[in-house]
Amino acid sequence: MSDYHIALPSKPRIVTETERSGTYEIDGLYPGYGFTLGNSLRRIILSSLPGAAVTHVKIPGVSHEFSTIEGVKEDVVTMLLNIRKIRFSILTDDAQTITLSVKGPQTVTAADFKLPGQVEVLSPEQHIAEVTGKGVFELEVRAERGLGYVPKETHQKERVDVGTIALDAIFSPIRRVNYEVENMRVGDRTDFNRLRILIETDGTITPREALESSIETMIHQLKAIIGFKEELVPDMLEHAPASKSEVHEEKSAPVDSEMLKTRISELQLPQRVEATLDAASIRTVGGLVRKREDDLLAIEGLGQKGLQDIKRALSNLGLTLRAQ
Repeated sequence: MSDYHIALPSKPRIVTETERSGTYEIDGLYPGYGFTLGNSLRRIILSSLPGAAVTHVKIPGVSHEFSTIEGVKEDVVTMLLNIRKIRFSILTDDAQTITLSVKGPQTVTAADFKLPGQVEVLSPEQHIAEVTGKGVFELEVRAERGLGYVPKETHQKERVDVGTIALDAIFSPIRRVNYEVENMRVGDRTDFNRLRILIETDGTITPREALESSIETMIHQLKAIIGFKEELVPDMLEHAPASKSEVHEEKSAPVDSEMLKTRISELQLPQRVEATLDAASIRTVGGLVRKREDDLLAIEGLGQKGLQDIKRALSNLGLTLRAQ
């Protein structure tokens, strides 16, 4: 009897890897799947990974972006373009206000910002302006986390102070991503695909994390659309409670006790999340699934991002946190 199953590819293999760029290969892809996966992963990597960006800028005495500032070489438009290039790492989901105050004459760079504890500048060398006069140059920016590209018109809908200038925000932590597909031999066939992906980041995320996160995102999206939603017709409505009960029983199926003994360290959570759970004496999957979302959010240092990382890891095992 012929085997009509589609062969599975290899795990990603590291070709080259540094802190901000990496090249990875996936071998043994069924003919045509190299382009299918390569294009899908590239789109997800570019659009669906969270990052941080400046969304608003406030300069004392400047009411709009087409102004000039006495004693500063650059006009406001040029300064805003320079500020948009600054890359931040923000460890919280809350928007952060960052200030800058220097006395001229001086070249102002991102290293001159006074940073809150939750914020780090990853491009301190980024030029902002050249102050030629002897006065004080002040600047205030609002940086926050987000996804993809958000035009300034979206930020302008929010209520902001007079003189605050909204910016187009590029939240993506990805600088560049490309892929190549070449044929390779598998058994007697020479038309299987090898997918090679090149990823370059801004330093807020490693290229390997970017690839793994994009693969997980694709898996979750596909899992969500498995099966069809059956609409209840009027004469079936009376049976709805029974159906819900059956669904509940199915969801309440026994969990493998060995899985509950799995150590948290095996879930491949971010190091910060793993350390936070360890400090809270949560060291196994069993201990984790007994917690509610509110219980985890009450742990100092975890936050919404850490909660999402945990839920994603449990979802990969077919588990969820305790219901509210």
